[in-house]
Amino acid sequence: MLCSLCCGFVSAQTYTLEQLKDSALHNNFAIRSARYDVEAASQQRKEAFTKYFPNVSGTGLWFNANKAMAQTSFNLSEMMPPELSTSLAPLTQLLPPEALAALANPVSISMMKNGVIAGVQAVQPVFAGGQIVNGNKLAKVGEDVSRLQMQLSENEVEKTAEQYFWQMASLQEKMKTVEAAEKLLNDIGKDVEVAVRAGVAMRNDLLQVQLRQNDIASQRLKIVNGLSLMRMLVSQYCGLRDTSFVISYQTDAVSLIGLKQDPQQALLGTAEYRLLGKQVEAADLQKKIAVGQNLPSVAVGAGFNYHNLLERNQSFGMVFATVSVPISDWWGGSHAIKRKKLEQQQAQEQLADNAELLKIRMQGAWNSVEESYQQLLLAQRSIEQAEENLRLNRDYYNAGISKMSDLLEAQLLYQQACDKRTDAFADYQNKLLEYRQATGQ
Repeated sequence: MLCSLCCGFVSAQTYTLEQLKDSALHNNFAIRSARYDVEAASQQRKEAFTKYFPNVSGTGLWFNANKAMAQTSFNLSEMMPPELSTSLAPLTQLLPPEALAALANPVSISMMKNGVIAGVQAVQPVFAGGQIVNGNKLAKVGEDVSRLQMQLSENEVEKTAEQYFWQMASLQEKMKTVEAAEKLLNDIGKDVEVAVRAGVAMRNDLLQVQLRQNDIASQRLKIVNGLSLMRMLVSQYCGLRDTSFVISYQTDAVSLIGLKQDPQQALLGTAEYRLLGKQVEAADLQKKIAVGQNLPSVAVGAGFNYHNLLERNQSFGMVFATVSVPISDWWGGSHAIKRKKLEQQQAQEQLADNAELLKIRMQGAWNSVEESYQQLLLAQRSIEQAEENLRLNRDYYNAGISKMSDLLEAQLLYQQACDKRTDAFADYQNKLLEYRQATGQ
């Protein structure tokens, strides 16, 4: 049976359950936030990939000191050995006196008072203990984790949107019940009013009907206010533009045939289980990275440099290789490796333990589905019984063999039976949703 929430909005937009859930997934803040996390994790993975390429860096320096950084002085005459002075004696007679005097004075030399230094180099890691490879794998795991967390966020948003939907449907069904009760009481009231005028019924019967009508009017007001509030809540949660919308839905119960899943097979498809598996994978990679941090690292590189420190432009290229061996780090590093091994073991045991809990959750969710389905069937039978009871009491009252209070009690029981069926149907839909999410459907 197809139903819709009209409530006066004849030309309002009509939404199905799937449309509301789709709107919530596109507009809800929690989903937008989860998408940002996925994009951030993707950028982190791309950042880790750049570690495979050479690290290129450039340096430049200009300086001007208050005095030269390299200064010295020397005396040529003191540096000349006696044998050389004797052999050069004839030559000194040919030199002018000023030159001979200069030989006896000290000579000062200064360098690098100002200058420019510049260079560029590229360093390519050759071996880093597996840190780069495992770091990239860990970044990929991080991206997978963010996607699984986004899936969990989507499940939660869908669950909340569907709960809101069936709350609205439940209120609408109760509104239908109230409208049916109003029509019935109006008919009874007309009959009683005629009977009172004819003197075959007491005025007290009419007052009882009117009191019951007042109670129904109060219930209608509460339902109208509840529907108005639910529209506002759904509009905010699903990102709708206004609150003047209606929903359409089926009130027929879905059969349980073919719904139950094998727990072990369903376990592998749940986001929770896969998330636990990623935690184990991340713990294993972190252990490998800890080991790699205590292994030697090798890199090769090439560079080009320029300087004018000696008052001349000098440029040159070079190639080089570096080897870094952590020695004292092994002391603390060995404890870090042991700690990572313990964390890995803990993640594996947590995976096994939580896997059992997830299967228990599936079974519990299925038990709830079966129970709510049986409650729905009982509620349906109660409606049939209450409807027959109401028919009989109305016939008995019209025949003058029962009291008005008995008829109104039968009407109340029928209304309560309808409301219980409505609540049972909404609860059944929610239990089905919980089971589908528990089994990763």
